[in-house]
Amino acid sequence: MPNPPCPKCHSEFVYEDQNLLICPECAYEWSPSEQVAEAALLQVKDSNGTPLNDGDKVTMIKDLKVKGSSTVIKVGTKATIKRIIEGKDHQLDCKVDGIGEMMVTAKFVKKA
Repeated sequence: MPNPPCPKCHSEFVYEDQNLLICPECAYEWSPSEQVAEAALLQVKDSNGTPLNDGDKVTMIKDLKVKGSSTVIKVGTKATIKRIIEGKDHQLDCKVDGIGEMMVTAKFVKKA
């Protein structure tokens, strides 16, 4: 079974040393059991309170302006969640239909 990517830099070149996993690119060390416990703590919910997971399809519930652009993501636009991250303002790394990849706040989507 391959090792999971590094939680800090997302490098795939992680190796195991006794009971720790080590990333050679950023020198981060962690325990695999510790990572499972942290993943259980990170729970992101949509605007209706439904828990979201990686790979879920979501729909926008509000028109959202894209920072640094004149583009607007309209209500009803669908997106696929690539991964959920711990963030202060943006929790979802999504692929938005017609726009591309971007970070979205969970409170502006609902599970499709």
